[in-house]
Amino acid sequence: MLSIIDKYILKRYLGTFSVMLLLFAPIGIVIDVSEKVNKMLENKIPFPDIAFYYYNFTIYFINSLFPIFLFLSVIWFTSKLANNTEIIAILSSGISFTRFLRPYIIGATIVSIFVLLMGFFIVPAASEGYNNFRYTYLKGNGKQLMRGENTNVFRQINDHDFIFVNSFNEESKTAFNFTLEHFEKEKLTYKITASRIKWDPKKKIYTLYDYTKRTLGELNDVIEKAPEKNVAFKFELADLTPVVYIAETLTLGKLIDFIDKEQKRGSGNINTYLVVLYKKYSIPVSAFILTIIAVSVSAMKRRGGMGMNLAIGIAIAFSFVFFDKIFGTLAEKSTFSPLLAVWFPNIVFGILAVYLLRNAKR
Repeated sequence: MLSIIDKYILKRYLGTFSVMLLLFAPIGIVIDVSEKVNKMLENKIPFPDIAFYYYNFTIYFINSLFPIFLFLSVIWFTSKLANNTEIIAILSSGISFTRFLRPYIIGATIVSIFVLLMGFFIVPAASEGYNNFRYTYLKGNGKQLMRGENTNVFRQINDHDFIFVNSFNEESKTAFNFTLEHFEKEKLTYKITASRIKWDPKKKIYTLYDYTKRTLGELNDVIEKAPEKNVAFKFELADLTPVVYIAETLTLGKLIDFIDKEQKRGSGNINTYLVVLYKKYSIPVSAFILTIIAVSVSAMKRRGGMGMNLAIGIAIAFSFVFFDKIFGTLAEKSTFSPLLAVWFPNIVFGILAVYLLRNAKR
């Protein structure tokens, strides 16, 4: 059962966090509008598209800066409790500091579950809408940039088939200088080539131009040629070059399946996808770590008052985000373990939380 003090602190925890979100989300929107309004007017973007973009932007923005918002909100209201000597009164009544932390942990649990579910189901759709708008309307050659490196693509699509295309055009769903090699027991059995391959999304088939199929035999090879041939391959042409932010747009189940498929294909972007997956779990856990640090830092009166606590809190919060971004990028661009990179900030700041908590108890 929650006591009156528990309910009081929990209400302040959730209320301040909600106010912090409502305060900073409009500020983020205003700043974004001021940066992009000229391009929006130049491209004559319809208002419904802009409104939907800022709906997605709000979710994307809150999810990205969630640790800072949570940390500052806990620092803010706990410092007010300390300045009003409410914490001294609570601890003087015989309640231990560990018991005092209980409503904070309950609040962190509620917030972390909310963030976890958002990351699984809501943020992916918002990320897709946010990024699609940016690459479609706001970036020069955005549709080409969405596909990243789409020249000289070589991929393994299953246990037996390997594909190569010289270049890929997203708008026409066409790839050039197409080659498919099929292996059985590490031995090439047939090879298909075409000067051009075009995907028909309605019929779910490919049209191959200047089609040639060479089947290797023990004595003689069998060669089949046609100026144009329709073939139903078991892959989509867009699978060759998925959008650069594809992992961010997938719900948990689809993301796990996508990563499994890309690992079998030997994708060079697998670390990027794993970073997105692991962050879905690490960010909610950070709610507990940052809450403990915030309470430990702000539970005592300081000579500088609330301003000093906020200064310390902002420094710690931005340090956490800095570590998170640096190690995430390091994992994406190198052979550094994605799992270690994503959890490293939580490990470092978890140790800091234990240290600060022990000092605060004294």
